[in-house]
Amino acid sequence: MTEPYPIHVVDDDAGLRNSLRFMLGTCGRIVRSFESGEAFLSHLDTLEPGPVLLDIKMNGMNGFQVMRELARRGLSLPIVILTGHGDIPMAVRAMKAGAVDFLAKPFARSDLLAVIELADERLHHADAQQKQHEDARERLAVLSQREFQVLNELARGMPNKAIAGDLGISPRTVEVHRANLMRKLDAKDFPNALRIAFAAGMPLDLDALDSDEDQPRLPLEQGWD
Repeated sequence: MTEPYPIHVVDDDAGLRNSLRFMLGTCGRIVRSFESGEAFLSHLDTLEPGPVLLDIKMNGMNGFQVMRELARRGLSLPIVILTGHGDIPMAVRAMKAGAVDFLAKPFARSDLLAVIELADERLHHADAQQKQHEDARERLAVLSQREFQVLNELARGMPNKAIAGDLGISPRTVEVHRANLMRKLDAKDFPNALRIAFAAGMPLDLDALDSDEDQPRLPLEQGWD
């Protein structure tokens, strides 16, 4: 059974932090609590992915500023906004900016668990997508550089003749590379090969790829993102 995600509580109210730690702890969840947005951000490198319960109004950085900083760092943790009744318009604004949901204080235990479940589902989905992405990149690593380039152009929707012109090879050679990459990827049909390519983040900019036929490896180690 997969371990549940840890939950990160970011709120300057010590009483609420303690209450949430106790309440969620009884549900078998590990809770990390932070008294400010700055404290939370300073520990990001050591934290496991998990739902974030984020107060919208705090001393120092507010919830919006924390969300913007997470986005700037390229992190997409599922965020549940904690807000006072008078701040609900702000919470709605935060949801439009990407928050999963919001809770108006004081909130019921059932409401808390419901929004955490939503956050968990978003993380599960992201984890599944990342695994699919990594698996696809690993499968593509068996292709030669030229086979990769052909697949990349096929992922753009380019016909064989146009690919041949772009790569400076004959249409027949494109067909040979296409047949070889299908076999290496163990793709039962062309749409299956395209699904692998799209899951890996293709198509890429052709100009960024090395066209030297003697380069047998793909630029996986350099990163595609």
